[in-house]
Amino acid sequence: MPTTEETQVRLAEIPNLTVSAHAPLARYTRFGIGGPADLFAETRDEQAFAAAVAAARESGTPVCVTGGGTNLIVADQGFRGLVLRFSEDTLQADGSRIMAGAGAVLQDLVDFANHHGLQGLETLAGIPGWVGAAVYGNAGAYGHSISERVSSVRFFDGDGVRVFDNRQCEFRYRESIFKRRKEWIVFRVELTLAAAVAGELEEISAGILKVRNEKFPPTMKCAGSIFKNFLLRELPPAVAAEVPAAVVREGKIPAAWFLEQVGAKGMQLGDIHVAAYHANLIYNAGQGTARDLCALIAELKRRVRERFGIAVEEEVQYVG
Repeated sequence: MPTTEETQVRLAEIPNLTVSAHAPLARYTRFGIGGPADLFAETRDEQAFAAAVAAARESGTPVCVTGGGTNLIVADQGFRGLVLRFSEDTLQADGSRIMAGAGAVLQDLVDFANHHGLQGLETLAGIPGWVGAAVYGNAGAYGHSISERVSSVRFFDGDGVRVFDNRQCEFRYRESIFKRRKEWIVFRVELTLAAAVAGELEEISAGILKVRNEKFPPTMKCAGSIFKNFLLRELPPAVAAEVPAAVVREGKIPAAWFLEQVGAKGMQLGDIHVAAYHANLIYNAGQGTARDLCALIAELKRRVRERFGIAVEEEVQYVG
């Protein structure tokens, strides 16, 4: 089996691909947690990305594809293989359509749409991460999801580039076909929006961003909400009956409500804390470890399962 050095040599021969060895992944995650990757490579070029995947496959090197790292928990031991990022971040408007590279910051896309007077993304303000990950997890807030505006997705299926329309993406609440087929990597997204007054859209986003920044300060080492909210219609009737009507919003019940009932607020393990003001916010208060973070998540899941008989499901993804 080829050594890391041999694999690195192969990757170094690919144009438009930057490669480094023993890259500390903590610097690429919002949690600030994670050991080194044997190899870390980044590109804005589709052909370079495909070539890197092929080179790793030929050498038997494991590959992990990441985006902005805002929703990742990376093992303290890091990743034994190649961590690959596609960072093409171009934003283009054509009438009511926007074409966005998967590496564009989601907030930049929201600002771009608002500035062009295109309605449909303004409620996504403040959601951390890149556009590709937003499509992957069907990101949303305030009763709206990015899937409502996606008209097509250009992606790499491991062998070549394909394009899916909205229906083929199989979007559901915080889900898509790309989340189930992790080897499929989003390259580019086309969104169709509606005309609106730019100033009004910017005002809506500014208000949402203010609230989000108070709840999840940009400097906080966290991934936003850890667990997915629940759809009321999918809960067992006995559990749904326990939930106060005032808690239900747009057919959803915040995971935080269930976490509050089991004493999550203020819990901590080492430098990993659950916020005292929000039961679904876990953050790294300093030198937290992935081990402690995963242990705290597991304890919260256990408590909710024992109390309510339901499973809280993470929004975060694991590496290593």
